[in-house]
Amino acid sequence: MSKNFTFVDLFAGIGGFRLALQNVGGECIGFSEIAPDAIHTYCANFHESEKSNLGDITKLKSLPPHDFMTAGVPCQSWSIAGKNLGFDDDRGQLWNDALFLLNKAQPKAFIFENVKGLADPRNKNALDYILRRINEAGYFAKKYIINSYDYGVPQTRIRIYIVGFKEEKYFNRFSLSEPCPGKIQLSDVLDKCENFKKNDIKILRVKKQQSLSCNEQGFNDYFLFNDLRGGETTIHSWNIKSTTERQKMICNLLLRNRRKPCYGHLDGNPLSILHFKELDETIKQEELDELVNLEILKKVSYLYEIKNPRMAETESERMILSLSENSILNVDKVKNDRNLKKLKIDAVSELKTMDKKQIVRCTEVRYDFKNSKISTGLNGVNRIFLPSSKIYPTLVASDTNDFVTSINIKAETVEEFRSKFMTEIYFPLNFRKISKKETCRIQGFPDDFILPESRPRWMKLLGNSVSVPVIQMLAQQVVNTGVFGGEYIAVKNNSFQQGLFGELWEEGFGKAVNS
Repeated sequence: MSKNFTFVDLFAGIGGFRLALQNVGGECIGFSEIAPDAIHTYCANFHESEKSNLGDITKLKSLPPHDFMTAGVPCQSWSIAGKNLGFDDDRGQLWNDALFLLNKAQPKAFIFENVKGLADPRNKNALDYILRRINEAGYFAKKYIINSYDYGVPQTRIRIYIVGFKEEKYFNRFSLSEPCPGKIQLSDVLDKCENFKKNDIKILRVKKQQSLSCNEQGFNDYFLFNDLRGGETTIHSWNIKSTTERQKMICNLLLRNRRKPCYGHLDGNPLSILHFKELDETIKQEELDELVNLEILKKVSYLYEIKNPRMAETESERMILSLSENSILNVDKVKNDRNLKKLKIDAVSELKTMDKKQIVRCTEVRYDFKNSKISTGLNGVNRIFLPSSKIYPTLVASDTNDFVTSINIKAETVEEFRSKFMTEIYFPLNFRKISKKETCRIQGFPDDFILPESRPRWMKLLGNSVSVPVIQMLAQQVVNTGVFGGEYIAVKNNSFQQGLFGELWEEGFGKAVNS
């Protein structure tokens, strides 16, 4: 492919931007990255010397002349996984470095990418500041919120993209390609799913708040392993372990009532034996203790009476005592105290120590589910996706407890659906984590993309990357404006779906990376 424009790849990662821009006629004349693993991977795939790395962006004063700038500015400052500190986080200040270089280099066009959190209301001032700085640098720019699922990968991955032009006429010509949701689905990227009938799947347009999918019968195409939420395809620990119908009834009673505000102010609250008896007077203390022995429930010391306040010796003990009401300490209130959190004080452990020292005395014990972290799942399993699923969850840098299976289930009722899942998939262990190649496909990278052997390493690199097809769509639309001297192509139809993905996806997820 002839080279039609030059570009610089800032915050380059493993080269998602570069792969996309090379595919639409770009020539990379410089990249900047500081993470050693990402640098090694980038250079191995693009046949670059590590000496050609421009290095730490905070130390760059200028860039080589180029037409197109790309930057996937580190997202931790704006993401839910980060602390949401924005420009108060040093990493957020990297935006200033990127904008400084934009102003200095004055390329014809640029694309910046970040997590959707940057566009959230809580970060409005920060985003307004970024857009204002871009305008002050002499650019016309607009933000776009795009889900990768709409542009050719079976992954719900919502990101903000800022696309800008030096000249207003090209900015006015730019538009997104028509979305093509469902073009690529999970069965397309999973190995050993060749016989799966894709025609059985209905195309689903993913809404902003929708992350997963359901089949034509309305059953979820994934099973969730969780004790804290209900649902027709939710598997609980009492469905996995050997339990009686009576024990299942007690567990479901707790599940249905623990979120009621009369039992506390949290999203889920433990219940005391008195609460259980109010719901069902036949329930006995011994039955709850049996479920504790089965490691389905756990005991929670919930209320403490202040006994000997003068015995408090440490500042943390005195801070906890100050949170009492009528000489009673509520664990929920203590756990969620902002000052204790700031000081990283483990309030629950402190209270247990204070109980041993007879500063306080526990006066109420409650019962809650032992498995209380939603993302952890049960026995190391959070979700298992069937091959009929349209989409996979957002890939993240840290591996998740999500699994896939190549076995599809046909059933007439939800009960039959659940039963077949447990007997044909879960208990026989017919599920696995996605492979390196499958993860590449879910991000739009070719199968033969060179990555480290260690799963945590390649998972981090791919999870931090961009979805190549989305960048390729944006870059192609930038090229189509004629900003780099080519013909102006005013299209907003299915040409992206029919042309670009015909090559990228249908021929083995792309060829080897061009040097």
